[in-house]
Amino acid sequence: MAERDAAEVCIGVLALQGAFREHLACLRKLPRVHAVEVRTKEQLAGVDGLIIPGGESTTMALIAERWGLIPELRSFAAGGSPVWGTCAGLIFLADRATGQKEGGQALLGGLDCLVQRNFFGAQVDSFETQLPAPEPLSALRVSGAAAPAPGADSFRALFIRAPAVLEAGASVEVLAEYRLSPTEAEAQGRQSVAVAVRSKQLLATAFHPELTDDLRWHLLFVEMVRERLRGSSSLRKRGPDSAPAAPERAGSGTRPADLPVVGPSDAY
Repeated sequence: MAERDAAEVCIGVLALQGAFREHLACLRKLPRVHAVEVRTKEQLAGVDGLIIPGGESTTMALIAERWGLIPELRSFAAGGSPVWGTCAGLIFLADRATGQKEGGQALLGGLDCLVQRNFFGAQVDSFETQLPAPEPLSALRVSGAAAPAPGADSFRALFIRAPAVLEAGASVEVLAEYRLSPTEAEAQGRQSVAVAVRSKQLLATAFHPELTDDLRWHLLFVEMVRERLRGSSSLRKRGPDSAPAAPERAGSGTRPADLPVVGPSDAY
């Protein structure tokens, strides 16, 4: 396999279940980013950062346990490699979770927070809204891509059977909050919940940036990976055995084509 550009970063997306193809499609729109599916510990060892997509968190955990990936994923995150969890991925990264199915599920941990699974309700309660953009996001612009101009003060957030952060420790930075309606606030005993958090090399969002055409959350994660690599003496050296495989083309073989992003007026 031809050697990749030394300035290119390799981002893996955990491809056990859920919206991993949508994340891959977003990453492949960014310059100097190599995006690959991750299903084995060997593939995990070949990436600079990992995205854990939205999906069914209990199912994803069971598959990861069956394939012996839980210890490898914990080691990857604990070793300082950047990890971003969206929706189900947020639950995975939390130290504590509530609202889980009987018997619970494996958590990777690392984020000092308490997450409630399905905080916003069932599939029929899915919704979208505009939320204020945190400073790290509002300063970003993706060259040649459909992203808001620098200084854009909000972003589009899609919540699908979404969790929420109920408690966050001192080491966790809250990047975005969702303000509850008066009825919700009375029922929950709180005015708002955190829906995007960051702690060192870990990023987590309750919503689905991969289902919109705003690439800034993906670019923010890529910048986290690059910052991590700049802190090392050099990019990770990969031999032929650890080099990630070339990405599949959408629709190739028997794999279904990537789903399109949800447009501003589309249903989901």
